Amino acid sequence: MIATSFFKKDSTDIITQNLLGHELTYNSPKGIIGGLIVEAEAYMGIEDTAAHSFQGHSSPANEALYAQAGTIYIYSIYGHYMLDVATQKVNEPQGILIRALQPTHGIKIMEQNRQQKGVNLTNGPGKLMAALGINSLELNLCPLQQTPLDISNRRVKCPQKIIAAPRVNVSQGTWHDRPLRFYVANNPYVSGIKKRDCDFQTNGWQ
Repeated sequence: MIATSFFKKDSTDIITQNLLGHELTYNSPKGIIGGLIVEAEAYMGIEDTAAHSFQGHSSPANEALYAQAGTIYIYSIYGHYMLDVATQKVNEPQGILIRALQPTHGIKIMEQNRQQKGVNLTNGPGKLMAALGINSLELNLCPLQQTPLDISNRRVKCPQKIIAAPRVNVSQGTWHDRPLRFYVANNPYVSGIKKRDCDFQTNGWQ
């Protein structure tokens, strides 16, 4: 289990990069499932025009962002659930969106949950949550350590190279093109990656 201190010991963009290669698992009713984190986005708080907490916006929906580091923030967009983890100290509302996983555990279960196979199984934030079978806000506001979710306390695999790019579906505001999406270069499970850019031998790991 990853320590709460991991999520507040550096700036959120650095924490996001350091999270790549850690393993996210879920002790689901069907068994343990999950995978390596290969893509994640940093949201930098009240100055970040793309953040849910921009200009200090606060509501019951985004309350988890204002909680202690390591608190789970789940929200829904068009019926798709997204998994964030709050970073920094209480009332400093920053967080990390987990965008893609490379499956390592319970792949058959995830395939059944999504009725999909291959890279399309978990190559996006809504897809990975559906593959895990998390289809509600039940875990929202819960400290990570008190849930069936787990993140390894160290990198299981080390990226050969980390790419920093603009976040996905952020088209407005002065922060729209900030390179705050981080992913494992050449990993085929990264959302939107072209097949010609994939390394199917190493998946981008050392």
